[in-house]
Amino acid sequence: MHNLAIALHKKGIIITGSDDEIVDPAKGNLQRYGLLPASDGWDTSRITKDLDAVILGMHARLDNPELKRAQELGIRIYSYPEYLYEQTKNKTRVVIAGSHGKTTITAMILHVLKYHKKNFDYLAGAALEGFETSLKLSDDAPIAIFEGDEYLASALDRRPKFLLYKPDIALISGVAWDHINVFPTYRSYVEQFENFVKELPNTGSLVYCNEDEEVKKLASMAAYGVKKIPYNTLDNFVKDGVTYLPQTPKGALRLEVFGKHNLLNMGGAKQVCLLLGISESEFAEVISGFKGAARRLQLVARNDVCTIYWDFAHSPSKLIATIQAVKEQFPSRKLVACMELHTFSSLTKEFLKEYKDTMDKADVRKVYFNPHVLEHKRLAAISAEEVKSYFGGSVEVYTDSVKMIDSLKQIDWKNTNLLMMSSGNFDGVDVKNFAKELINK
Repeated sequence: MHNLAIALHKKGIIITGSDDEIVDPAKGNLQRYGLLPASDGWDTSRITKDLDAVILGMHARLDNPELKRAQELGIRIYSYPEYLYEQTKNKTRVVIAGSHGKTTITAMILHVLKYHKKNFDYLAGAALEGFETSLKLSDDAPIAIFEGDEYLASALDRRPKFLLYKPDIALISGVAWDHINVFPTYRSYVEQFENFVKELPNTGSLVYCNEDEEVKKLASMAAYGVKKIPYNTLDNFVKDGVTYLPQTPKGALRLEVFGKHNLLNMGGAKQVCLLLGISESEFAEVISGFKGAARRLQLVARNDVCTIYWDFAHSPSKLIATIQAVKEQFPSRKLVACMELHTFSSLTKEFLKEYKDTMDKADVRKVYFNPHVLEHKRLAAISAEEVKSYFGGSVEVYTDSVKMIDSLKQIDWKNTNLLMMSSGNFDGVDVKNFAKELINK
């Protein structure tokens, strides 16, 4: 939402906003553009007939006083994705969907398009190197690349966000059950992707992962006329901890990223770029320099005997893929994997069983959760013993992040890597400084 405020401000639109809590990086970014509200909280006096529209964030509740005032005054209310569509409805819209890999695929596409000086609007789910903000809207760009997630648009519109973007080109990376608070069964979750495919225009294109059986079924549901383009993991080899593409129009290419999931993501990004007029040679020329999106196997620190990564992985499928990637890249090194249960789904007892054996490929496995987060999300309490039983194996479970950090400090990091995974921050841990402390022991 704060990136949307900045994007519209840059277009010359007068922007005001409210929230009950604003923290960094949103706070600092809004302040830099003179958009930070004078105070936190809701104030109905901010909602007047002078407003052309109100854009409603997905976390605002139906009883929000400013929302209710806007309804009373008859002001046009948009959800976030609905407004993005309004701003881009005359452009070619590309929507990257799927339970995993969305941010990385989107970032790869943007990286290539920017290098080749294409004019485009975009929405990405993370900070990207070389991009000031994660959202851009303009009047003249002919295409818009949106990362489209399946979470709900707003309290007023219970449709998944990706349905509101109405893509001309769609990509589906994979389907693995998530958001149990909204989609209580796997079937109800898959139905959202079925709707996404069925609503593609018959002049559109569907790029889909050919290595995911559920996605292949979805592709078969596309309307007659939709161009269906499968993609697979790109051929690669690893030498001395570095991944290479063996055969490209530019010869063998050294990559900055690694892991099967990233080579699969790269295959999808390549097909979208081809549809947007980028040649195979132009794609290869640029993709070798792609370093990844923020917190997607992000290299934090390293020395000759230890490498430390920071990753957004939090769902079962993401844990498996990320741990496997690091283990395969450094087969001779021990791997210590730490993850935080932070999302609604991950802290729900009914969903926790999905984590069974997901961390088994790590040599040391640590799981952290804060019991106060369950209270805040109004979820049933869980114990450390229960979490340990759900994960299985020799998993160490912590409810105090200081104790978990202290346990990591006791490890001999010679010939050992560390992987920190969370959609949060382990209750305020400065991962970069902590990583430097470990490698300088």
